[in-house]
Amino acid sequence: MGINELNDAWISAGQKVDGMNAKLNAAVLDDAFDKDAFKSMKAQRDNLAAQRDAIKDQLDEARALEVRQMDNKDKQPLDDGQKGVRDQFVKEFKNMVTSTQEGKGNGGLTIPTDVQYTINQLVRQFATLQGLVNVESVSTTSGSRNYEKLSDITPLADLDDESAKIGDNDDPELTLIKYAIHRYAGITTVTDSLLKDSVENIMAWLSTWIAKKVAVTRNLKIIEAMGKAAKKPTIAKFDDIKDLENNTLDPAIMATSTFVTNQSGFNVLSKVKDAQGRYMLQRDVTQPDIYRLDGKTVTVIADRWLPDVSGAHPIYFGDLKQGITLFDRENMSLLSTNIGGGSFETDTTKIRVIDRFDVEVVDDGAWATGSFKEVANQAATTPADSGKTA
Repeated sequence: MGINELNDAWISAGQKVDGMNAKLNAAVLDDAFDKDAFKSMKAQRDNLAAQRDAIKDQLDEARALEVRQMDNKDKQPLDDGQKGVRDQFVKEFKNMVTSTQEGKGNGGLTIPTDVQYTINQLVRQFATLQGLVNVESVSTTSGSRNYEKLSDITPLADLDDESAKIGDNDDPELTLIKYAIHRYAGITTVTDSLLKDSVENIMAWLSTWIAKKVAVTRNLKIIEAMGKAAKKPTIAKFDDIKDLENNTLDPAIMATSTFVTNQSGFNVLSKVKDAQGRYMLQRDVTQPDIYRLDGKTVTVIADRWLPDVSGAHPIYFGDLKQGITLFDRENMSLLSTNIGGGSFETDTTKIRVIDRFDVEVVDDGAWATGSFKEVANQAATTPADSGKTA
């Protein structure tokens, strides 16, 4: 499906969500209110909203991929309207920084969608952890979601009589997850020389600076959530990794599960050998940059993003997209001062960026986490005893 089709599907899905919201609003005001019917409509609305957001994510990915694959000769300069949006933002940014007066603040500056898109593209380069979890865009500062854990789903009833009456399914065991958007902020100091620079340079500096701050902040919160897994096996030998893979999660999650470790942990795993002396970690023959462990993708995170804990390397296995959700408020803002934060004493201007999001565990059984310092090789075998049984 192309970008145009995805865009049309996104618009159509949004219209369906709006339509369902209108029906829900009418239902709650109806004197003949039906609790079960309302519950069914609400579930349908939530499913449509999830589909709309998923289509939007795919649309963003398709647009980004198209840009990356474009030939330089096909790249067109910004038109006057696009330049106007960018130039206006930089103009307002300069005015915000230079308009602070002694004893007075200013109203700040909300980062527009187009600029946030650029920042988000940079965040993807820095924050590999965010790509591992589910990201849901929200428009409110707090809310809740109902989730059904995979392990709680019960089978359909077995009817051995063709004429038997079909009964109701068991009510699902839903877990209520509440989110509350937090504000995360960082401050940097700017000089007058920056404000005299070109629009392109100011945009590049702002985008990169904000992206780095956002990446570090979100990684920290995701790592905190990753440590809340229900199962935490001890890893000392390669067979322990096999146990982690085969015996800690619901088998239904196996198909979408992957390994995650940091660079130091990856270095240790890359040297582990099987009983025949072969390295257990193998390159994907179709994608040389991808490594697999027992057929499962291994994601390697830089130590600075995913550090060791007390000298032990972290390792995770499972489907983090099913287990963790980042609720993204998508409402970044900038504020400056030449009075507070030590600016007055140093005759400088400080700029604060605020990012708004929350990270919540929605299913702690969707992944397991362990740690290791060294991993012993599998014991070597010989043709004479390889077929022996205990």
